[in-house]
Amino acid sequence: MNDKNQACNASRRNAIKKTVALATTAICAPFVITPSRGIAKERGQPRIVIRTPGGKGHLAYTEILFKPFTQKTGIEMIGVSSKVEPTAEIKTMVDRKEYAWNMAILSHRAIHFLDQTYLEPHNLEKDPVVSKIMPQFMTPYSIGIDVFSTVLAYRTDAFKGRPTPKTWKDFWDVKNFPGRRGLRKIPFDTIEEALLADGTLPSEVYPCDLNRAFRSLDRIKQHVSVWWQNAPEAEYLLKSGEVDLTPCFTISALSAIHAGKPVAFSWDQHIYGYDNWTILKGTPNADACREFIKFASDPERQARLAPYVAPTQPDALKYIDPKHIELLSIYPDNFKKGLPSNPLYWMNHQDAAIERFNQWMLS
Repeated sequence: MNDKNQACNASRRNAIKKTVALATTAICAPFVITPSRGIAKERGQPRIVIRTPGGKGHLAYTEILFKPFTQKTGIEMIGVSSKVEPTAEIKTMVDRKEYAWNMAILSHRAIHFLDQTYLEPHNLEKDPVVSKIMPQFMTPYSIGIDVFSTVLAYRTDAFKGRPTPKTWKDFWDVKNFPGRRGLRKIPFDTIEEALLADGTLPSEVYPCDLNRAFRSLDRIKQHVSVWWQNAPEAEYLLKSGEVDLTPCFTISALSAIHAGKPVAFSWDQHIYGYDNWTILKGTPNADACREFIKFASDPERQARLAPYVAPTQPDALKYIDPKHIELLSIYPDNFKKGLPSNPLYWMNHQDAAIERFNQWMLS
């Protein structure tokens, strides 16, 4: 690699780091177990500390849910963002009974890693509001709040005057859909994309044939210009035009679109999961946490989170601006095109898949 290319790559890496930092610094705090934060009381009311994934979602939850709940009930809500899938931290808190958080927003995958051992049953199945949430987005220990999707996004200026990519087979087709590609440096969703690109039927993706998936990944590896890991990085790549097409979360593509960038995405073969409200097992103020979940499950309140958060309440669609509805994962025409990520598969195969993926990246 010559000096010019090295300088360009260094410049890109620094720019990405700055973007990611700007997106998270203002709302992220280091993880420190300080039990007093979770059980402290003010004015006779309990305080709830809740873990969020950070980013734009954190800001939306704070303004639309946390602050209004405090104003209505007097119960202070404090949002604290952390790294992805903080299952180890939660296990430590529950095992030690030292709670830095009372609640946590967790993905469908994390729920199965923690389940009844580390999560409190919400006991809200018969609540008149909560019970209307779509049943596939509820367990006895979690209540869905946001349906998120990984979609194929692309720069419209890069495909001006020629067909645009719609499916993962198109993404793998470098001859008919040339362009700089980005791919996520993690097996979740990437394995499924590789299988779908290779012609696996959606109904046959799970259990994943890893041999077939890595043969498929072998074919695209040399054509990947940038490997990314988190949503802010993917958003930056789309906004800057450093990649012409990449899988990404809908929130990244929508952020780029709303910023006026020439970006679009396809709902064909999107892979969806969902985030959940959860209560840590044995945490103080569990009843106050349940009151918050009931408050946050109201369809009108869920609707205010759109389009960055796709609601789990079907009735929420009644309150969403029509121009935003078609941008949601649960919009019927979009939902039927999606593949639900299988948390049980990943619970049983995550470690092996990650190890194999990391070895493959080094090969």
